[in-house]
Amino acid sequence: MGVAGNLITSPTGEVDWRAAIEAAPVRDVARLTPLDPAPRLSGLLGNIVTLKREDQQPVFSFKLRGAYTRLAQLSAEERARGVLAVSAGNHAQGMALGAARLGLDCVIVMPTTAPRIKIDGVRALGATAVLSGDSFDEAQGEARRIAERDGRAVVPPFDNPAVIAGQGSVALEMLTQVPAEEWPEVVFIPVGGGGLCAGMAAYLKSVAPDIRVVAVEPADAACFAAARAAGRPVDLDHVGLFVDGCAVRRVGMHTFEVMEPRVDEIITVETDAVCAAIRATFEDTRTIAEPAGALAIAGMMAWVRRTGARGRRLAAILSGSNMNFDRIPYIVERAEIGTEAEALFGVEIPEQKGAFLAFARAVGCRPVTEFNYRHRDDARAQVFVGIALSRGVVERQEIIETLQAAGDDVVDLTHNEVARLHVRHMVGGGAQDAAGGIARERLFRFEFPERPGALLYFLETLGGRWDITLFHYRNRGAAYGRVLVGFAIDEGQDDVLEADLSSIGYWYAEETGNPALTRFLG
Repeated sequence: MGVAGNLITSPTGEVDWRAAIEAAPVRDVARLTPLDPAPRLSGLLGNIVTLKREDQQPVFSFKLRGAYTRLAQLSAEERARGVLAVSAGNHAQGMALGAARLGLDCVIVMPTTAPRIKIDGVRALGATAVLSGDSFDEAQGEARRIAERDGRAVVPPFDNPAVIAGQGSVALEMLTQVPAEEWPEVVFIPVGGGGLCAGMAAYLKSVAPDIRVVAVEPADAACFAAARAAGRPVDLDHVGLFVDGCAVRRVGMHTFEVMEPRVDEIITVETDAVCAAIRATFEDTRTIAEPAGALAIAGMMAWVRRTGARGRRLAAILSGSNMNFDRIPYIVERAEIGTEAEALFGVEIPEQKGAFLAFARAVGCRPVTEFNYRHRDDARAQVFVGIALSRGVVERQEIIETLQAAGDDVVDLTHNEVARLHVRHMVGGGAQDAAGGIARERLFRFEFPERPGALLYFLETLGGRWDITLFHYRNRGAAYGRVLVGFAIDEGQDDVLEADLSSIGYWYAEETGNPALTRFLG
């Protein structure tokens, strides 16, 4: 055995992960968090579920384990120059606490979109928070400038062997908290940059190689899945920010090399599934997990649905609970879809006496959560309706068949993003020109960072050049605002419009043919 970079290595020079994780000094700063039974989740999923409660750390996240392990390795000269990190929040708070314990001057560069609760947490622990850029990747540029100017030691949030070793202590604890015959058969671990999953997978496979390791990623930030498909870390074209703690464009090189041979499976989950997991977690723990905190639980729920597993011992990491309170209404709304507790439909009915009543009778006594009616012309009317479900997908299909049997034209909009984010909050009709005809209209959905002036910049850039026919903005505490915009476009102007849209620098997608729009707002 030898030592490289303060980590224990094998005779071949490779890190001995088991020894390195067991030697990580996490007990100096981290709590031994419980491995709690989850009786409600167990009953819901038909398996024996336990949750590793990293939300109970002093900074409400596992991140202090890796941050402190790396900080403890710094030389006296490095400590004297101070330390620096880039983080959307949880690594930042771990760094701030670790630096305070070691008496180090600490600067954290955070995106302007980081949740306020995490920014305030960093400052409360005595570190300096510098806000720069709209994303983790943009914040890195400012961090590099500060590091070069001040000579500070940079502690990465995930892609560092010492950080990986510190995070791996979560797995070490799990296996010491129950007898070997009660060890979980499958462990679900969230992945952003991969530090936690790499460390845990390294330890689990070295001690109990039969334990199945399942990595869980947001569907709109699945950088590990992309790396596995490519055989190396690659950049994602677009990263969604709802699961802000895992909103990483590119998985780490070190973490990928550790995870790739040890992770048995990758599961990706949508926003609605994460919101449903937050609710399910609350019902068991009375804790409101942040989106990244509930990510592994969402993956576990999806895995059970897909595999039909029953009676298995399953463990998931409840990795954090640093969430702004004002995000809760958005999560509650989306959880209804994620748990199949609500269905959304667009229904075209005849514009004739009795048709509305017939539609209401077809819906029956089911609770209606949303109802919008729009006269289309003398022959047709459009109804946008939300219905509470008690039997999930089966009941949703029954409603479709009942309405179709009554002669109504039905489209299922339950999982239509535009319907959920915009149409259910709008009333309108087709765009018309001064002569009363229908204008040539193209519709786009945009996401842009929630910061002062972002909406104004958007309107000034596009509104002065194009005739806007529809505009719907909505934000419920998310890091990004969502906008649905329609433009009146003459023949031959499409290339110019698309060039303008690209130049603005915000993510967008065309929705002109989306059925939620063509049926209800077209």
